[in-house]
Amino acid sequence: MRRLSAWMRYPRGDVTLTRTKIWMGTGNEHKYQEAKQVLAEYGIELERMDIERVEIQADEPEEIAEYSLQVLDSDKPLLIEDAGLYIDKYGGFPGPYSSYALERLGNMGILKLLEGDADREASYLSAIAYRDGETTATFRGEVKGEIAHEERGTGGFGYDPIFIPAEGDGRTFGEMSGEEKTKISHRARAFRQLGEWLVKQ
Repeated sequence: MRRLSAWMRYPRGDVTLTRTKIWMGTGNEHKYQEAKQVLAEYGIELERMDIERVEIQADEPEEIAEYSLQVLDSDKPLLIEDAGLYIDKYGGFPGPYSSYALERLGNMGILKLLEGDADREASYLSAIAYRDGETTATFRGEVKGEIAHEERGTGGFGYDPIFIPAEGDGRTFGEMSGEEKTKISHRARAFRQLGEWLVKQ
């Protein structure tokens, strides 16, 4: 594991570094493309690095992303993103277990859990841990909303067909175009904070 200085967590971004090309450690093409689209707004080129992630179980996505990045041995300016769906009624479940729950339960399983419930509030969270040499920083994006009563739309990926963002027009992320989604998504918000941090002099 690489020894790093203390993590600096930026809720919005304050800057000391400029980069025009960075790498994202992920095997998820959907996440990579969404992130690449957002960072292009800042003139930053994002390359993908296929990795085998080492994850810890923690309540906060920042902790998971930071640990996954620390155990990677690379000299490239590199980021790891961790994201999850947090359902209020179930204390934030699936949260850090979102990938596992999606694989095991699927969207239909989540809908079954909430069948007949009026309380369907949830949040999508994204955390990015970034490292360039000894400089490390973490960014967080969040969008609040609710779980739909059925799957709607074929766009996006993961839980997108059952998540209705509060700032939208009643459609799920799965019913939105990629451009519409990246205006308000949790991932887009986290990557815009990173983009602002990287390009500011």
